[in-house]
Amino acid sequence: MTPFRLFLSLLLIISSVAVAQARTVWVDDKVYLPVRTGAGSQFRIIENAVSGTRMEVLETGDGYSRVRTAKGNEGWVASQYLSNQPIAADRLQQATRELETARAELTQVREQLNAVTSERDELESAESNLSSRSQQLQTELERIKNIAADSINLERRNRELLEDNQRLRNDLEVLTAENERLEAGKESDFMLLGAGLVFGGVLLALLVPMLKPTRKTDNWA
Repeated sequence: MTPFRLFLSLLLIISSVAVAQARTVWVDDKVYLPVRTGAGSQFRIIENAVSGTRMEVLETGDGYSRVRTAKGNEGWVASQYLSNQPIAADRLQQATRELETARAELTQVREQLNAVTSERDELESAESNLSSRSQQLQTELERIKNIAADSINLERRNRELLEDNQRLRNDLEVLTAENERLEAGKESDFMLLGAGLVFGGVLLALLVPMLKPTRKTDNWA
């Protein structure tokens, strides 16, 4: 067997093994876009830009665009590989980041909601306690008002009683003075009566003898 036939046999065997081990795959999204010194594949590559690299378009030609890369290099790339929006992988990563951010914000909002709900429950409980306390204070205030009103009435009644007592004292003093005056008048009248009786007795003693009829002298005797 010639070396050429041997090579073909080995190639067929390898191909058969490769076909037997074949599996479905997908092309990776990571593509390298060469940045060249000119608008054509014959020009020298000055940078390989990977998928998702941002570039600034300076000029657009026939199938090529002059760009400035993030590294500051200026060159030409095939316009068909440029897109006006980020690649799907970058958009997916951005969407994933936004989703994670939204989830974190949602978790934070839920925590805040739970805190606000707990605070609301505490406020409702405090409000209920304050309402009950307010009712108690209102009842106590009414009781104090009643006591104050009774105190005012008692004070007014006490003042009236004091005034009545003072009037009674004044009347008593007047009656006492009048009684003393009457007693003094009675003693004076009694003394005058006694003196009058004595004077009358003396007068009668003087008048009685004078009132006796005197015997006349019988001249015919």
